[in-house]
Amino acid sequence: MSSGGMVSGNAVARWLSGSPLIAVTLYLAVTAGLLLMAGLSIADVIAHRQALAQTSDLLDQLRGRKGAAKNAAAISAEHPGTPFLEGPTVTVAGANLLQRVATAVGNVGGSVQSSQVDVSGAQMKDGFVGLVVSCELEQPALQKVLYDLEAGMPFLFVDQLDVQVPQTTALNEASTGRVRVILGVSGQWQAGK
Repeated sequence: MSSGGMVSGNAVARWLSGSPLIAVTLYLAVTAGLLLMAGLSIADVIAHRQALAQTSDLLDQLRGRKGAAKNAAAISAEHPGTPFLEGPTVTVAGANLLQRVATAVGNVGGSVQSSQVDVSGAQMKDGFVGLVVSCELEQPALQKVLYDLEAGMPFLFVDQLDVQVPQTTALNEASTGRVRVILGVSGQWQAGK
């Protein structure tokens, strides 16, 4: 059996030595295959390292160690202003809160019907000023108002949202698409700021 293997090995060697072009082509093909495998392995290692670095950066950001200043700068550039309600007194801070909400409603073509600022309630003990406002606006504009209030500056929180859709009557078959909204909004005020 070993002599049969030797004869077949000798036959391949004789065949390759008889045709050097085939030997060189076979050598180049095997070398190219090995280089391709090595290149793919290196690319895979690099991809894994990049994924690990991105995951590590995300973990650091979630822990608040890295990128906090960069994120704060990006938020400030996108939404200028301070995160807290401004005013030397809580009454002025409440008036600024009302103006901020009225501006957001007015920017989408809505109108404020009534408002009530709460500067002495339970929230004020925690440094928050509350506002309940009744307004009318187009139904599609409600989402824009909510986004404007919650994504802008100062940081505001929507605590209450009550949407009343008007009933259509026989006299008024065409609905105007306006809804009445009762909106509870609060923001933090820091004394002396």
